[in-house]
Amino acid sequence: MAAANAADTVLLWPNGAPGALGNDDSDKPSLTIYLPPKDKALSTGVVICPGGGYAGLATEKEGTMIAQWFNSIGVAAFVLKYRLGPRYHHPIELGDAQRAIRYVRAHAAEYGISPDRIGIMGFSAGGHLASTAETHFDNGDASAADPLDRVSDKPDFAILCYPVVAMIGPYVHQGSRRMLLGDEPDPKLEQLLSNEQQVTPDTPPTFLFHTNADTTVPVENSVQFYLALKKNNVPAEMHIFEDGPHGVGLAPTYAALSIWPTLLGNWLRARGLLDQVAH
Repeated sequence: MAAANAADTVLLWPNGAPGALGNDDSDKPSLTIYLPPKDKALSTGVVICPGGGYAGLATEKEGTMIAQWFNSIGVAAFVLKYRLGPRYHHPIELGDAQRAIRYVRAHAAEYGISPDRIGIMGFSAGGHLASTAETHFDNGDASAADPLDRVSDKPDFAILCYPVVAMIGPYVHQGSRRMLLGDEPDPKLEQLLSNEQQVTPDTPPTFLFHTNADTTVPVENSVQFYLALKKNNVPAEMHIFEDGPHGVGLAPTYAALSIWPTLLGNWLRARGLLDQVAH
C-alpha cells in the first residue's frame, strides 16, 4: 500500500542520536509523519511503535497501515523507527520513544494538533516500549540546552496491542527481554521494566487488546497491566478476543478480530479525543 499523506521522515536528533554506535540508518531514530486531510483533522496525534521483538520493526503492518487508519478518522500519526537490539539495549529504546513524544509535542501547532492530545501506541515489543513510556516519564528540564528536552515526554493516552509488558515471571517474552536487556540482565532492571509493576495513579488512560490464542506473547501481559491500571484508578479499557494469532495488525482477514480498530475509535471518541478543537 502506498504511503498516503506521508509528509516526510524526520531524524529525532539531526546531529546524531545520543549513544549512537555508528552512522548507519539503524543508528538514526526517526519519525515518519502522516497527517490527515485538513478538512478531517481533529487535533489528536499518536506516536506509533511497531513491534518486532526489539530486533526488527514490522513497519508496514504495524506502522504505515495503522497510520493510514488513524488519518482516515482525522488523527495525525507518527511512526517511530527506534533503535534495536542486540546492538542497542535499554535505555536507548525508551529514550527514542520519549524523544518522539517531545518532538511531536514541541511541533504540535505545526502539525495541527493539541499538545495535550498526544498518545503513544505500540504492538508486541512496541507495546512494551509504549507501556514503558507511559510508566516512565518526566515533565522536561526547563534549563536544558536542547529546546526539546524542556518539553514533557508524558503521553496523554496509550494504546497497547498484544503488548509485551512483563520482563520477569512466567509470562515474559524471552526474545524481547534478551534484545532489550542482554543475556544476563540486572534483576532490578528487569523489575523496573516490568511495567505492570510500574503503574501509578499518574499513568495515562490506556486501551488494550489481545487474543486468548496468542502463543507468542501470553495474554496475561495485557491482563496484569489492566489490573494494575484498575487498582490505581486509571481509566482503562481492554478487549480480549478468543481467537487470532499474534501480530495481526489491523486484522483485516480475521472477521471477529477486525472490529478492534472500531472499538479503539469508540474509546477515543468517548474520551473526547475525536472532538474538534478550535485553533
